[in-house]
Amino acid sequence: MAADVNRLLPYIKIARFDHWIKQLFVLPGAFFAYFLINPSGDDMSVIVFRALLGFAATCITASANYIINEWLDAGYDAFHPQKKERPLVTADINKYIIMAEYAVFLIAGLSLAFIASKIIFIFEAALLVMGVVYNVPPMRTKEIPILDVLTESINNALRFLIGWFMITAVHSPPVSIVFGYWMGGAFLMAAKRLAEYRMIDDAVAAGRYRKSFKYYNEKRLLLCCFFYAMMSLFFCGIFLIKYKVELIFAIPVLCGLFCIYLNISYREDSSAQKPEKPYREKPLMFYTLFLIVIVLVLMNVRIPFMEHFEQHFLNAPAIGGFLES
Repeated sequence: MAADVNRLLPYIKIARFDHWIKQLFVLPGAFFAYFLINPSGDDMSVIVFRALLGFAATCITASANYIINEWLDAGYDAFHPQKKERPLVTADINKYIIMAEYAVFLIAGLSLAFIASKIIFIFEAALLVMGVVYNVPPMRTKEIPILDVLTESINNALRFLIGWFMITAVHSPPVSIVFGYWMGGAFLMAAKRLAEYRMIDDAVAAGRYRKSFKYYNEKRLLLCCFFYAMMSLFFCGIFLIKYKVELIFAIPVLCGLFCIYLNISYREDSSAQKPEKPYREKPLMFYTLFLIVIVLVLMNVRIPFMEHFEQHFLNAPAIGGFLES
């Protein structure tokens, strides 16, 4: 019996159930949908049912992507100081069982998504497509500099959309916040690359592990982090000013969050390499909680001065008609 369990253990591990915590990235989409749409007239039991199914579908779909990721990365992970201990690198794995496991997770995820709603089904399918684009040759964008980060982090935007449509199946989210969320995910992914590159500390070994590292270096990765952070703040700023101007006071706090995370990526054995374990960084957790509280407060208050600012400055007529549409 114990031998059978040991044989099954590698197949269980590659589904990365411990990474399901990353699917909490759907919550901001649900949060903003709830406050902006205010679905008070909708049947809350329907919303809760749709949200639970949508979240479960996202977790299961993510596991399907993790399975093909570990399967197709095994030859490269052998060159990574830590990932060389992964099951597919160290164990004798039956590829047909892996293919069947992937199919089971794929079908289960899409089935739950379809029951939740057709639009959630579409975005769960998009997550699976991006998993193929990112991992499977000949596309395998994870080996292409810049595209590796952008195609992986687009899953962040897809999670936001899934969270949004858990709350409403009618209204679409503002494009600005979706792009801001995508670029925020790109920042996190670039920071992960930076932490990995610094940990390997050998350009040749890094290139054997990940082909995009033949182009990247520490300076380029740091510049990428800055670029993605600025793009995220730019799009988020558009959203905040247009839909809830009081939230502009949360921008400095959000900037601080980017700085804290970038600082974490420079530590030895950085948690930025393992974003599924954020609890290891208690200051980051407390700061994130502080940011959430600030956003909640600002979403529920009206500041008279900001109304004046919005009326007289943000909506002011163009000078001399130069900027008039």
